[in-house]
Formats: sequence, structure tokens, C-alpha cells
Amino acid sequence: MTFSKSAISLAITASIFNVTAFAEQHASNDTRNTHNIETITVTSDFRQQSLQKSPTSMTVLTAIDIKQRNAKHLEELIAVSPNVNFASGSQRARYYQIRGIGERSQFQETINPSVGVIIDEVDFTGIGSIASLFDVKQAEIFRGPQGTRFGANAIAGMINITTNEPTEDFEGAMQFGVGNYNSYDMGVALSGPANDFVNYRLAVNQSNSDGYIENIHLQRNDTNNRDELTIRGKLAIEASNDLTIDLAGYYFDFDNGYDTFSLDNTRQTYSDEPGFDQQETTAFSAKFTYQGFESATVLAIFSNADSDLAYGFDEDWAYAGISDPTINPDIDPDFEYWEYNSTDHYFREKSVTTAEFRAISKQGQELFNGSTSWVVGVFYKQDDEDLLRQYTRYDKPIKSFDFTSTNERTSVAVYGQLDTQLSERWSLISGLRIENYSADYNNSDLFDDSIDDTMLGGKLVLSYQQSDDNLWYVSVNRGYKAGGHNTDGTLPANLRSFDPEYLMNYELGYKVSLLDNNAYVRTALFYMDRTDMQVKSSKTIVREDGSTEFISYLGNATSGSNYGAEIETAWTINDYVNIYGSLGLLKTEFNDFVDADGNSLTGAEQAHAPNYQFNVGINYQPTDEWLFNISVDGKDEFYFSDTRYYEYEDDIFSPIPEDDIKSEAVVLLNASISYLQDNWQLKIWGRNLANKDYANRGFYFPNDPRDGYTPKQYTQLSEPLVFGASLDYQF
Repeated sequence: MTFSKSAISLAITASIFNVTAFAEQHASNDTRNTHNIETITVTSDFRQQSLQKSPTSMTVLTAIDIKQRNAKHLEELIAVSPNVNFASGSQRARYYQIRGIGERSQFQETINPSVGVIIDEVDFTGIGSIASLFDVKQAEIFRGPQGTRFGANAIAGMINITTNEPTEDFEGAMQFGVGNYNSYDMGVALSGPANDFVNYRLAVNQSNSDGYIENIHLQRNDTNNRDELTIRGKLAIEASNDLTIDLAGYYFDFDNGYDTFSLDNTRQTYSDEPGFDQQETTAFSAKFTYQGFESATVLAIFSNADSDLAYGFDEDWAYAGISDPTINPDIDPDFEYWEYNSTDHYFREKSVTTAEFRAISKQGQELFNGSTSWVVGVFYKQDDEDLLRQYTRYDKPIKSFDFTSTNERTSVAVYGQLDTQLSERWSLISGLRIENYSADYNNSDLFDDSIDDTMLGGKLVLSYQQSDDNLWYVSVNRGYKAGGHNTDGTLPANLRSFDPEYLMNYELGYKVSLLDNNAYVRTALFYMDRTDMQVKSSKTIVREDGSTEFISYLGNATSGSNYGAEIETAWTINDYVNIYGSLGLLKTEFNDFVDADGNSLTGAEQAHAPNYQFNVGINYQPTDEWLFNISVDGKDEFYFSDTRYYEYEDDIFSPIPEDDIKSEAVVLLNASISYLQDNWQLKIWGRNLANKDYANRGFYFPNDPRDGYTPKQYTQLSEPLVFGASLDYQF
């Protein structure tokens, strides 16, 4: 594959318009403008549609965005999208929050994610840590409930990742990268025809790093390492004139360390038994597209993903003897021998199978005098999960606790959507989805429970195409999320289960192209009304020896609201300079919520919901060979959890100081310099150039024997200054 300088220049220019889906880059018919905004096509809705005419708030992260920031994983790129946040919950980002809604971790309990993650039709919701970005074409981020299209796991939004497709001509790409912290990655992608009817694509990537943690006790700097292998294969088969078959297979093998929490809230740890975060996944998808019927195109989509997940950590975050004065002479005599030793390990076997049948009306087969196109479909999902928790506490005598559970979940849904052209400029989208969710759960604590919920979601979207360059829309969307079970046997009976959550999203949007199609502004105002909110709460159990056990669980708050605005804009000033930016504004609150300990959180902000997020950057390309990029990401402070009170003594709960349960606001600087040639590119890049320390996860509880187990904040820090060089070669 020859990659000319002019094509690279166009692609780099296009990269700033990071909005929704896969960018189909083509030259404008207007020869007076050689640097117009490229056409962006939304691919993961029922029908492909130009982003500029898509009446919804969404962002696309293109292949050029990925290369520009040298992002290896979705978490390293997510700041580009307004009102999207993430929580590690393990070594990698596994959970995402959109407009302040989304899970932050999973331990023993079962969860129903609020933000779904789909890669090439395969459902990886809840295990988003494998969102590797090598050979990815684009990631579409839908903001707001997607009740018609995606159902129960999209009450807050959906992340849909599409990798590159097989090509009709042979081509290939190789990538090599090195960075600080002994980081390196290697990748190769090959694509082309196997015969006249079959095209293939194969991509392999290996990424390694020692990580950002120094374990002082073990004198190691690789206890939070990354060792990640990704293999993807695709076949595009033209079985007949009417039938095409798209097959894909995946293998992920992530063998990462997990040693990130420090008693000193630094990147220096004392663990004597560092944790692990491992995942081995095999998956496949098959998509059959049949166009032999006169009235509709019929799709049949099947997928399966089997994952072995292993996650564990050193619960005490310390070595045996940290409070022993013969080992640590600096210990306060009042706290000598105040310590415990424990590990907490989780082993999950997860299998997700989906099947979907969809009929999409053809052009000329619309209803109501040709005004209304239609989509109907049925959906099936089986999601089974087996858990083994190995939890140890070293007392006298030694005790160990093994906990097992099985959770079998089934979803069956029917859906439909009508797209009606009311007039030349007015159109109406109406969608409906009915989904039945059932789950059978049991565990080794002899707790058995079954739930069966039937939920209704959908949308009404009225849009007005004022001109070819101006689109207005107003929408009402209803999303839902199924109920579930809390699993810890020490919880009282009234906290052992929780009900479905529902959400109404009201949105007003405006999209406009300006300056002869050299600039755009896309805006959305939204208000989300949440009912029976599923809220992450926690209890801290104080043991007889003064140590503690931290128990998290889910419960239903009465109601809540999330509202704000999203703005994305870009301007191609001339052939040399492009500027771009995005801004998310968010206000969240509990309308009526009393936590498990009787403390009122009515009017309080929800967790992991910063009031603002922004991204602004500039591309400067003085010649065909050189490209300079600089960007700034910013994020407001936010609460780490919905726990705001702590029991100090005699069942008296006092508010925790704000600084101890919140992150700090942060501004990050990123830059890259690229040297471009016909079929290769060399880049020097850096993220967080000012080396800011900032947290993406935090807790408040006692865990340090050196201070007598005084409650305080503990945080998981995000990446520090990272930099490196990469070489991309296309042939």
C-alpha cells in the first residue's frame, strides 16, 4: 500500500474532526477548497448516515486520533470526548461513565453495566480493559440512552469499536514503538484477497511496559506491569450476488500486574504479595447480509466471547512486619504490631453469546406513501458468569475464605424503528424496544435468587434540516437497566437485591458547518431524569483487632438528575493550521437519597461526574513532511464514590472532609512531532508533559497500621509523564 504525502495531509487534517464514527475521507467537488471538512459516516446505527445529519450527540475517535496521541488503549484517548470519564477498577480502565452515569469497579457482587462496549459486533460490556486500539478504524461514543438500538446495557451510552476491514487489494502495515518505563510495542496487519470471493485481514499486536510503580519492599519496578497480546482475524466472503458473510475471530491474552495503591499515596508501594489483572479471551462474530428480498435487507448476527478473568490484590498493601519495631524502628510505639496480612483474589469464567435478526427496508419499499423507512428485529443474549473468590486473613490461627457463585442471565428483546420524512426539511424518528431480562443467581453462602424484569425503552427524535449546513433536533429517549443481586452475606436482608433503573433523556441539539465547510460546531443540551437509581454504596466493617473490611454493594436511590451541555468544534484555518476543541458541562444531583446508614445525600453530586471536561488542540503542518500537534485536556474535580459519611464511634456518622473523597482538578499537556514520507511515518510523542499527579479512583477508609488505622483518602493515580517514539510503515 502506497501512502502518499497528500493523502497523509488530508488524513491529518481530517483527524481534528473527531466526532462520531468512521471517517470516509474523500475530496470535495468544490475545487476551490482543498481542505474541506471530510464526510463522517455513522456506521453503528441501523443505517449509515452522515454525522452532520445524525440527530444525536456522539463522538468519533478516528485512526488518526489514535496515532496522534500514540494511544494503545481506549483509556488513553477518552479525554477527547466531552462528558466521558473512566475508572480503572483494575490495572486498566474497565468501566466508563457517560454524563456521570456508569459503574466504577466490581468485586464479589454482580453488576449490570450502564455503558456498553462492543467490538466488531462482539459484546465485551463489563470487561472493557481489552479495548486495544491497534488496527482500529474508529470508536463511536454515543452519549445518552440507546434503548432502541442497544438495550439494557446502554442506559448512559454505548462505545462501539470497529477495526479495519479486509481489502480487495493486498496491503500491510507495521508499527514499532518504544517509550519510557521500559515500554515497547510491535504490531503487524496484513490484508488482501484470498481468492475472487474472499478477502482477509490479520492483525497482531504485542504491547509491554514495566508500569509506573516502584515496589520498595520487593525492590522491583514491574509489579504493575503490562503484557498484552491482541490477535484479530477477519474474512469478508461474497457468497453470492445477494449474500455476503463477514466473519471475525479474536484472541486476547493480557497478563498484567496490579500493585497500584500505596499507603503513602505515591507511586511507591510496600506490598509483599503484589496483585494481578489477567484476562484470556477467545471470541468470534458472524454477520450474514442477504439482499435477495424485494422489500428488505435481512441481517443475521451471531457472536460469542469466552473469557477467563483473574484479578487480585494485596489487601493490606504492606509487607508482614511493617509495624514490627524490630523491622521498622520508626513505628510509633502506640501502634507496634498493629497489622494484618490479607490477599483478595477473584477468578471469573464469563461466557456471552448473542444472536440478532434484523430486517431493514429497502429504498422504494417505504411505508405510508413512501414517507417512512422501517427496521424490525429480535435480539437474544445469554450471559453466564462463574466466580471463585479466594480471600485470606492471617490471624491466629490462619483463616481463609473461598466464595463461589454462578449467575445465569438471559435477555430477549424485540425492537422496531420508523424514520419518517414529514416534509422536505422535517423528519421524525420513532423507536421502541421491549426487553425481558431474567437471572438465576446462587452462591456458597446458600443465597439463591431469581429475578425477571420486562423493560421498555425507545425514542422520539424530531429534526429540522434548516439548510444543507444546519441541523436542529429535539429528542426524548427512554433507557433502562435491569435489577440484580448483592452477594455479601454480612449485608442485611433489605440490601441483598435491587430493582431496575429507568432514565428519561431530553435533548436539544444543533449542528452547523461554517466558513465554506472549513469549520463546524456541534452542540447538545440535555436533561436526564433518573428513577430508582442504582447507586454504589459501601459499608466498612470494623473487626475485633481494629482492622477493617470494606464492603461495596448496590442499592436503589429514589431519583436523580443529570444535565448539561456538550460542544465540539473545529476550524481548518488554511492549508497549514487546524484548531479543534470540545467542552462538556455537567451537573448531577441526588433528588432524594438516604444511604444505608441513614445519612441524607439529597442534593449531593453523584460520583465520577466532573462539572466540566475540555480538550483543545492545534495541528500545524508547515510542509508535507512535518506535522506538529499540541493539545490540552482538562477535567474538574469529582467525587470518587457516593459514600460521604464515615462511622467514627458509637454508631455516629460524621461527614468526611471534601478533600478526602474528591479528586483534584487537572490540566494535562500533550504533544507530538511527526515526520511524514510516502509510506512511513516517524513520530516523537508525549502525554502529560508536565508530569501531573492525578487520580482516577479513590477510597476513604483505614488501612495503615503505622498511624493506628486512621481513616484517610487512598487513590489510584493515572499515568504520569509518558513519552516515546514510534515508526509506522505501510506497504
